[in-house]
Amino acid sequence: MTKRIITLTTDYGTQDHYTAVLKGVILALAPDVRIVDVTHDIPPHDVAGGAFVLSQIWSWFPAGTIHVAVVDPGVGSQRRVLVGRYGDSLLVVPDNGLLTFVHREHPVEALHVAEDRRFFLSRVSSTFHGRDVLAPLAAHLALGVRPDRFGRSAERIELLDIPFRAVRSGEGFAGHVLHVDRFGTLVTNVQASQLDETPGRAGAWHVSVDGVDLGALKATFADVPKGEPVAFVGGGGFVEIAVNQGRAVDRFGRNPPVDVRPVAV
Repeated sequence: MTKRIITLTTDYGTQDHYTAVLKGVILALAPDVRIVDVTHDIPPHDVAGGAFVLSQIWSWFPAGTIHVAVVDPGVGSQRRVLVGRYGDSLLVVPDNGLLTFVHREHPVEALHVAEDRRFFLSRVSSTFHGRDVLAPLAAHLALGVRPDRFGRSAERIELLDIPFRAVRSGEGFAGHVLHVDRFGTLVTNVQASQLDETPGRAGAWHVSVDGVDLGALKATFADVPKGEPVAFVGGGGFVEIAVNQGRAVDRFGRNPPVDVRPVAV
């Protein structure tokens, strides 16, 4: 029998014990699961960053994978915890916007509010719901409990006011930065699919960042000299801004305006 997979995406870091405790709770309840650490380096309280990472891993895991994301600045407040199924995958997240991009891009089959305390740990801390609520919920999912066992249907959820796709601006697109990776690369919300659906081809698009002309989209970093900025379509299907062997975030800041226009022919 194939082991169920549970992924973990958090802002806990690895310096403290928090991440290990999540794994301990899961394994105590469901010892046969396989736990995959996506990242524990989401910047503290960065719900938007967690939402982006969650959206990027979603389609790459086998059917039946359970994704747990804990970036939870509202822990202990009235915010809810959600358990659901999108396509072939399951999730456990606080209802604070972490689900935004998955919810907008994937079909929802079931989404429930976790209310039945029988599926929590017996004592629930007001500041460590990752351990006491989300981890045991994930373990019970791995053991075959259906999402609807945990509570009522979620009639509404919290969504971030961040567009996952760039908006049209004349013949082109006005974009903004969704994510800054560890290399300082700016991942924008201008998607390759948007360019493909527009007259012209991907290589015939012109990019400017905060008024700085980067020229046409390139294929990769090495298409410009070392230290020079470059725009290209990255592996996730978004237009990205980088500096060859440098850091675009240091050059342009974390959220410069991005303009993508078709090259005049």
